[in-house]
Amino acid sequence: MRLRLACLLTAACGLYAEHEPVHAQTHTQTPATLPASPQQAVSLSDRLGPAIGAAVRAQMDAGAMPGAVVLIGNEEGVQFKQAYGWRALQSEREAMSTDTVFDLASLTKAVATTTAVMQLVERGRLKLDAPVARYWPAFAANGKRDITVAQLLAHTSGLRPDLDSTPPWSGYQTGLNKVIAEKPQTPPGTRMVYSDINFIVLGELVQRVSKLNLPDYAERHIFHPLGMKDTRFLPPAEMRPRIAPTELRGDGSMMRGTVHDPFAHRMGGWAGHAGLFGTADDLARFAHAMLHVAAGDAQPNRRQAQPARAYPLLRAETLSLMMQRQSPAEQSEWRGLGWSLDAPWSPQRETLPPLGLIGHTGYTGTGLWIDLLHKQYLIVLSNRVHPRGLGDARPLRRQIQALLSATYPVTTASVLADRLPALQEQVAQASSPGVNVTALPAMNAANTTVMTGIDVLRSQHYSALTGQRLGLITNLSAVDSKGWRTLDRLSTAPGLQLRKVFTPEHGLNRDQEGQIASGTDAVSGLPLISLYGKQLRPTPDMLKDLDTLVFDMQDAGARFYTYISTMGEAMQAAAQAGLNFVVLDRPNPVIADRVSGPVLDADLRSFTAFAELPVQHGMTLGEIARWLHDDIRTRTGLEVKLQVISMQGYKRPMRFEQTGLDWVPPSPNLRTPTTAMLYPGVAWVEGANISVGRGTDRPFEWVGAPWVDADKLAEAMSVDKVPGLTISAVHFTPASGPYQNRLCHGVQFRITHRDLFDAQLLGLSLTRQLRQQNPSFQVDKTLGMIGSRDTLARIKAGQSQEAIAHSWQDRLRDFMTRRATYLLY
Repeated sequence: MRLRLACLLTAACGLYAEHEPVHAQTHTQTPATLPASPQQAVSLSDRLGPAIGAAVRAQMDAGAMPGAVVLIGNEEGVQFKQAYGWRALQSEREAMSTDTVFDLASLTKAVATTTAVMQLVERGRLKLDAPVARYWPAFAANGKRDITVAQLLAHTSGLRPDLDSTPPWSGYQTGLNKVIAEKPQTPPGTRMVYSDINFIVLGELVQRVSKLNLPDYAERHIFHPLGMKDTRFLPPAEMRPRIAPTELRGDGSMMRGTVHDPFAHRMGGWAGHAGLFGTADDLARFAHAMLHVAAGDAQPNRRQAQPARAYPLLRAETLSLMMQRQSPAEQSEWRGLGWSLDAPWSPQRETLPPLGLIGHTGYTGTGLWIDLLHKQYLIVLSNRVHPRGLGDARPLRRQIQALLSATYPVTTASVLADRLPALQEQVAQASSPGVNVTALPAMNAANTTVMTGIDVLRSQHYSALTGQRLGLITNLSAVDSKGWRTLDRLSTAPGLQLRKVFTPEHGLNRDQEGQIASGTDAVSGLPLISLYGKQLRPTPDMLKDLDTLVFDMQDAGARFYTYISTMGEAMQAAAQAGLNFVVLDRPNPVIADRVSGPVLDADLRSFTAFAELPVQHGMTLGEIARWLHDDIRTRTGLEVKLQVISMQGYKRPMRFEQTGLDWVPPSPNLRTPTTAMLYPGVAWVEGANISVGRGTDRPFEWVGAPWVDADKLAEAMSVDKVPGLTISAVHFTPASGPYQNRLCHGVQFRITHRDLFDAQLLGLSLTRQLRQQNPSFQVDKTLGMIGSRDTLARIKAGQSQEAIAHSWQDRLRDFMTRRATYLLY
């Protein structure tokens, strides 16, 4: 793939030249009132730190968030804490820090409003089964007389998710009047529908029965007693420099220290559903207090030395009540009072009833989870909506929870019930015969359309691999629908014997350049053996204690992407050693019904051109493995004992976004599915004296050099009319590559119609125009990527775009005929 990156990324130092942390703080900076246990902190940090860092950096690469703060703790204190990336990207970049203040969004519901309501219940000021109208008579209007306080907390009130935003309105009382005008959409108690209106009402109830508005109540009874000094509604101006900005307003100004939620904004900056700002350290104090509630502590652990907290946050029996399922039995999402419910972190948590862990997330990219079985909590804070509201924190949440789960021993329903007696009855009901717990998706499960090979294998209880000694060829891009690395699935599944892991170009965490060193995976403890360096193929000695090699990675859909070559080399090694070879299939991200470009000349085979394929082959890795099976037998006489675990639900015309799968960049510069679509064309020229945008925020979207006339190149390429693409002039300074730190002039590509776009016409146009306009362009150095001497000769002869593209057709027809015999979808 020749993806030479802008920088070398190391999890240990946390430096990332393009957009990675300048300031990365680890578990050693813990809150003064939450001392870390050194033995546990080192253990968790060493085991999970590199993998968590890799997961965050991958999602930053994918544009899911500018940065994040991750904190993990237990009863003893903070075990791991680190900041990654950027707090702000506009108007100037600011490095993320662990004391960054975030708009917590809907964490307001769980941390402030639910806690306040349950404290008032404990004091007899509110009753859960009482109608809301007892405390707010006007609320009864329009059929809401029977809605109870508990139904608001559990989102079973029947009220719809949001108030109307039109016509424009503002004011706290105006918002309450709109609530009074609401009518239930379903009878109370019959259906769970997550609703901000529910918590707007609860925030008002706090004020009505306590005589304090929610911000004042929370400060007096929650934040101050727990020492949550940076948590508040309506943060003051002096906090602004530490606040992570959220989204650009319509007038071009940036929201910073102003609540992002539009309805809380209209109501004056806060309401019961949103408006709270806070830090990871403060949320750790809250989670720590909740763990001591779960333990039934009447007073804080003396070793914690928290003099400000003179009383428990809640009673243990109150928390037990909050952990009970309130959502109707026929609904798959389990919710308690004010919190979502999920299974505790464990390798087989999908087989357990979603009980024992409470959690909540926020729209801006925040999340807090408290595992009451293992006495552990996780905080992931990001401003994924910065700067234009396009990010997505869900993949990272899934992946970090999966990493935590892989560190725990197997947990059974009986263990869950024994250790959390308050849940015994519900665990017994959920575990009774006839109840399919695995059909109940975990709180953060992806809404996937496609099951990848690892998902299918898991659904089949790993029967294809049971009893075999396994080696796995993989990297971070191989995750399942729940965010688990395939590595962790195979290393924790009962009956499997995963013994070693082989890594391709860019290493296990897909973030390195050059030769990759062997090492150890900290999470699983398994040896990592590099297949990108001096050794490109597993040696007999590496394979002597194995029965099967398993291959799982996300491919890029281009002939010159080296994961194909790694698979082919490993298939030959497996055949020589008599091993089975199992491919866990994944989608082709540039659409598997697209076949285009020159077919490779047989004598140009190399590690970036392993088989006689066109540049865009339109095959999944499983299908290519079937092709290579016959190719290897023809060339070497070796027989590969191949098995492909096919996907379910996959169709050839699918774009990656249509699969419902999380995008984990397979290598650092293939950051998004859009980048992946451009890559098979732009990479035509990357062997020459041109920058393809490495070392910038737009790899494979920007192409240029100091000697290029940007306007002239953009105009000439626009005349070629590549379908589905707009081209404009751009000027940039790459941080790496052939023109490191030099101003380059060139073109920027934007895909406007994915179904029409043809990357091979882009590659052809780019190469032709660079050749025609710049005699200094090293066109001969493109041969390795183009793979066809005839195509290169036609470019040098100045033939037209149409004539060159037409010259591919005879070999493409032959390829398509052979390809048809290997297709699985």
